[in-house]
Amino acid sequence: MPCLSIHRHAFRARSLLAAAVLALAGCASLAPDRPGPQPAQESAPAAAQASPAAAAFDLRVECADASLRALVERHTLLQRYQALTNLEPSEFARLAVLAERDARNLLAAEGYFSPRVSVRRLPAQEPDARPTLVIEIEPGQAAVVSHADIDFEGDIATSTDAGARAQRRAIAEGWSLATGQRFTQQRWDEAKTGALRQLVAQRYPRGRISYSVADVDAGAGRVRLTVRLDSGPLIRLGSARVTGAQRYPPELAERLSWLAPGDVYDQQKLVDAQQRLAASGYYGSAWIGVDPDGRADAATVDYSVAEAKRHKVQLGIGYSTDGGLRLSLEHRDNTALGTSWRSDTQLRLERKQPLLQVELTSLPSSGGWRRAALARTMRQDDGVLGTLSRTLRVGLIKTEEEYDRHFYLQYDHATVTGSGSAAVPDALLGDGAALSVNYAWTGRWFDPLRMPARGQGLSVDLGIGMTTVGARKPFARVQGRWLGIVPISPASGRLQLRSQIGAVLASRDARLPSTDLFRTGGDATVRGFAWRSIGVPVGGGLVGPGRYMAVGSAEWQRPILQERFPGLLEHVLFIDVGGVANRARDIRPRWGLGTGLRLITPVGPMQLDIAHGLRTKGVRLHLNVGFVF
Repeated sequence: MPCLSIHRHAFRARSLLAAAVLALAGCASLAPDRPGPQPAQESAPAAAQASPAAAAFDLRVECADASLRALVERHTLLQRYQALTNLEPSEFARLAVLAERDARNLLAAEGYFSPRVSVRRLPAQEPDARPTLVIEIEPGQAAVVSHADIDFEGDIATSTDAGARAQRRAIAEGWSLATGQRFTQQRWDEAKTGALRQLVAQRYPRGRISYSVADVDAGAGRVRLTVRLDSGPLIRLGSARVTGAQRYPPELAERLSWLAPGDVYDQQKLVDAQQRLAASGYYGSAWIGVDPDGRADAATVDYSVAEAKRHKVQLGIGYSTDGGLRLSLEHRDNTALGTSWRSDTQLRLERKQPLLQVELTSLPSSGGWRRAALARTMRQDDGVLGTLSRTLRVGLIKTEEEYDRHFYLQYDHATVTGSGSAAVPDALLGDGAALSVNYAWTGRWFDPLRMPARGQGLSVDLGIGMTTVGARKPFARVQGRWLGIVPISPASGRLQLRSQIGAVLASRDARLPSTDLFRTGGDATVRGFAWRSIGVPVGGGLVGPGRYMAVGSAEWQRPILQERFPGLLEHVLFIDVGGVANRARDIRPRWGLGTGLRLITPVGPMQLDIAHGLRTKGVRLHLNVGFVF
């Protein structure tokens, strides 16, 4: 039975037109490397490129399939010979043979291995007219894949590690030219390239295709595919080699990358590490690669970095319905006062929450911990009460791929002023001060991080301390946040679920600062209510902070207008609830219902919501930009 075997061992993709060869009889094998369509045995002279006006003959392709007709018309070698004049009949006959063979090659590249191709010469009808060469094609039945075998050798074939088994399974499941699909050379090349990319992306960057064959049964129109992937050895990361470091120590690049000796090679983690270095503020650009000829169990990791400038000044403007118009000025000094510490100074001007803040952070240690100090003064104005708070903080911070940890000692002092506040005890308004020891932990498992389609985040803050205004009173504070995103379907979107709880345990007469207590309401908590308007009524028409808080939200995010604006707009329906009290059993829920739109931007979603507060019986507009957890 006639058959054809097409062998391909190279990784880089070749032109599909040059890659296929039809076996006219018996069996044939070929490993094509030419970059484009070429005649089977001979090529036309390079100078033989003619315009239609100077052509020695006309050319016509007859085929019922328009795509195949266009393919042969575009690539047949006869076009290269049209400039040759005074062709003898014998030369026309020779061209006809070459053209037939060339057309079969082109059709084979598209999976037609049993075509009927004939080339004939039609004499000129007029004395000054040109003859016509006609290529007549009946493509026949397109070949389909009857079976695809994907074999492995090297470490991936013998390893019992769960990662190797999962990678083998992912490559087999991700094979793109499956049984029953029409065979073409391009699809064959793309399937092998895709499998190899999956192999070298994790664990085995030295992987290669050691053997591949497409066995064609031209008569039956079937193709049996076999590919063998040689993974080579498992590659683990070794020591770092940094070039380009001048202002900062070379080990900084390795510490900020979160790559460690002994880690299994993962191409995506290297890309993420590059982006992390570029976003750190210490480097303007970075490249990370693994020495291809290094030891498999400890391959050298090469870092090539270009350091950022020492100073950076950034101006910003924004708006939210909670805070109104916002202007900000930020300055960064990567070597503050000639030391290795970084200083970040922020001045934010807005009507409801202006602040001035200075933060100092050290370079990370070998364990990834950074020392940090912060000083901040901030005013919060809810329209009735004004709270001026001062915060001093020193501690240790560690930021990892999924987790953040923070140990710190903090001093808070708050002064509350406002109309009628003299008739209300200061302790009820959050006028006080405290010194506390705190631990904060945050975990993020969102995919992707900037505009998540699934995943969850969890944050817990724990603190114990002592008040420093009035009688010294101990207290304990706990606060937790959770956000979950549950996909429904591409058309139906996803659900976003949110909850937040907080509690402060202290005696009734403890003068706790408002920054350690709770108020809620606004764009990111309970929509339909003004910013920080949900608290504890203290008399005189005032609302003070409370010691217990609970907030929840359910939001349905559904894509809309996808045909006109794909991936750009979403419609949301939501219900928010929250309450604050000085005793947990006294919490009374405040409900907000609403709808809105999300505009998906490169910096995150732009949110425009209209919410109705059931208690206030009013409607509020909420505007916010970005996703932060």
